[in-house]
Amino acid sequence: MNNPPIYLDHQATTPLDERALEAMLPFFTSEYGNPSSPHACGRTAARAIRTARRQVTDLVGAKSELEIVFTSGATEANHLAILGAALAARPTGGHIVTTAIEHKAVLAACQRLVEHHGYTLTRVGVDGRGRVHPADIAAVLTPNTVLVSVMHANNEIGTLQRLAAIAEITSPRGIVLHTDAAQSASCGLLDVAELGVDLASLSAHKLHGPKGIGALYIRGGTRITAQQTGGGQERGLRAGTPNVPAIVGFGAAAHLITTDAVPSPTRIRALRDRLQDRLLAAIPGAIVNGHPHRRLPGNLSLTLSGIEATDLLDRIPGIAASTGSACNTGSGEPSHVLIAIGLTRDQARATLRLSIGRTTTDTDIDQAADLITRAAHTLTPTPANAA
Repeated sequence: MNNPPIYLDHQATTPLDERALEAMLPFFTSEYGNPSSPHACGRTAARAIRTARRQVTDLVGAKSELEIVFTSGATEANHLAILGAALAARPTGGHIVTTAIEHKAVLAACQRLVEHHGYTLTRVGVDGRGRVHPADIAAVLTPNTVLVSVMHANNEIGTLQRLAAIAEITSPRGIVLHTDAAQSASCGLLDVAELGVDLASLSAHKLHGPKGIGALYIRGGTRITAQQTGGGQERGLRAGTPNVPAIVGFGAAAHLITTDAVPSPTRIRALRDRLQDRLLAAIPGAIVNGHPHRRLPGNLSLTLSGIEATDLLDRIPGIAASTGSACNTGSGEPSHVLIAIGLTRDQARATLRLSIGRTTTDTDIDQAADLITRAAHTLTPTPANAA
C-alpha cells in the first residue's frame, strides 16, 4: 500500500479533526431532529446549534451569539455580506471599494452589484508584498461609498492586512467594513473587536471543521438585506433548514482553537521557516512572495525562476501542494494575486503555494524540502543546455 502524500495544502482545505467528527456523528443518526421542530428531538438539535454558535462567537471575539449567522461556507457568507450590506445601504449611496487581491468570491459579489444593481466599484492596488495601504483606501472614498471589503489574510501569499487602521477610516464615515477572514480564523488571529470590522466571513473547512458550512459575523446594528429568504431561519437572514451536523462540527473545531487544544501558530511558523530556509538555500533564484513577517504562519508562496510550477508538482506526486488558489486550478490563467504584486505571467506560473498546518511534522518538512529541491534541479536548465 502506497504512503499518502505529504500534505502541504492546508490553505486549500484542512483534514477534519477527529474530535469534530466525533461531535458530529450523533446528529447524522440518533439526534436527527429539525431544530425548528417544537418536540424533544428538535429541541436537542436547537441546543446543539446554540452551543456551536457560542463556540464560533468565542472564536472571533464577537459580543453576542446573535452576531453569528451560519451559511453554507465563506463564499455564501461573502455574498450575503457584500450584497446584503450594499443593498441595505442603497438609499445612501452606490459606491463600493475592494482590493486587487481579493478571493474570487468577493470579486464576483462586487461585480454582481455593478452589473445587476448599478453600483460603481473601485479596486485598490497593493504593494509588492501584497499589502493595501490604508491611505490608498481613504483616497478613493466618496460621500457615495457604502461598503469596503478587504480580506484579512490572502489565500495565496498569506499577507495580513491592517484592518484596524482601515476601520479607523471607514467607521467615522459610516461605511461598512467587511473582511473575508476564511484563512485567518484558524490561526487565532481573528478578533473582530480589535480589528474593528463590521462583517467577517468564515469557513469551517479551513480550520479542521467540515466542508459545506461557514458563518458570517455581523456586528450588532449593521444592516443586512437577506439574500436567501424562506422560513426565517438564522434571524431571517439565511433561510433553510440548518445543517445541524456540520454546524456542530464547525463549533467543535472552533472550540479546539479557543481552548488551545491544537498546536500553536508558533510551532507551525517554525516549520514554515524551516522549509523556507532549506528551499532558499538549495534552489538558486528562489523568491518568497508576500510580507516577510506579517503573513499567515503556515504560508509559503515561492517563485522558482524558469520552472513551470505545474511541471514541478507533476514530478513529485509524493507532495500535495498547489500552484495558487485551489479555486483557480485548471483555469490556465496566472494568478491575479501574483500579477497584482508585480510578478510577470511567467513568474506567476513558476510559483508554488506550500501551506503547513497542525498535522505537518518535522519529517514532512525535511522530506518535502528534499523532494522539491531534487525536482527543481531536474527542471532548471544547465548553462550548457541553456546555450
